[in-house]
Amino acid sequence: MTLVIGTDEAGYGPNLGPLVVAATAWRIEAGPEAVEDRLARALEEAGRLAPGGRLWGDSKLIYRGGSGFEGLERGVLVAVALAGQGLPASWRDLIAGLAADGSEPTTPPPEQASLEGLSLPRHQATDACPELAAVVESRLAATGVCLEAVRCRLVQPAEFNRLLDEGLNKSDILSRITLELAARLAAQAHDEPVVIWCDRHGGRRRYAAQVARAFDAPLVQPLSETASSSRYACGASRTIEFSVAGESRLPVAVASMTAKYLRELSMQAFNGHWGSRQAGLKPTAGYPVDAVRWRAEGAAAVESAGTSWDAVWRRA
Repeated sequence: MTLVIGTDEAGYGPNLGPLVVAATAWRIEAGPEAVEDRLARALEEAGRLAPGGRLWGDSKLIYRGGSGFEGLERGVLVAVALAGQGLPASWRDLIAGLAADGSEPTTPPPEQASLEGLSLPRHQATDACPELAAVVESRLAATGVCLEAVRCRLVQPAEFNRLLDEGLNKSDILSRITLELAARLAAQAHDEPVVIWCDRHGGRRRYAAQVARAFDAPLVQPLSETASSSRYACGASRTIEFSVAGESRLPVAVASMTAKYLRELSMQAFNGHWGSRQAGLKPTAGYPVDAVRWRAEGAAAVESAGTSWDAVWRRA
């Protein structure tokens, strides 16, 4: 048996809304050398059961240009159900399950009430997710694959800016949050090998110091640090890899979709909150160019609410 963990993020680039990091943990009836093929087969099997022939994949392929939200939501809610968390009826239910690893709460954003008012699922067609999850679970079990956990961490602007003030840069924040989340899941291993796959963090190529800190490991051995992949041995039975296009691997793909789903819900609440305070304020996805437009147009709403820009605007 091998425990495989995949991580990814959404919202690394924007100035508005949270940075969301997600991780998934899978138990595979195979040794570390065989998990890649086993998970690829599981991804193919799951796709055969989903509408359109795709259940999980890189979130940027499933949801882009504002289209594909139904597929994004279906994939995430099926994964949540497979991990034993049931179908959430609200944002609060969803976060209660995904943050069940005991991670510290983040500073609530100004739109927190709007977030907690979100009902789920947002798309009617995803009501059938529990039934689909039951079929997928059976098919995955036949390939020796079990999804054990889906977890997330939301870093709201106030916390992000506080970490910057403590001396971290943007890439440091992503690496720290990601590796702390992965370490919590790796602690669930039952004397079995652990394989951790992460999508590469910006342009960073060297991660040994960050891995040592997160896993409290006195010795982290670099196995490769190339333009496409950075791989490390962390103890006798644990490897961790940061790779370009890591979303092609099932555990990273589901993490990618989960992070994107939470990010999209967060921005729905963000736009709903500030739009209710200022008529005609155009919604934003929070990315730099449009974020500047939104900051200029929404300044009156933020100031009249008495909200600090540090709670709204991520400085880097």
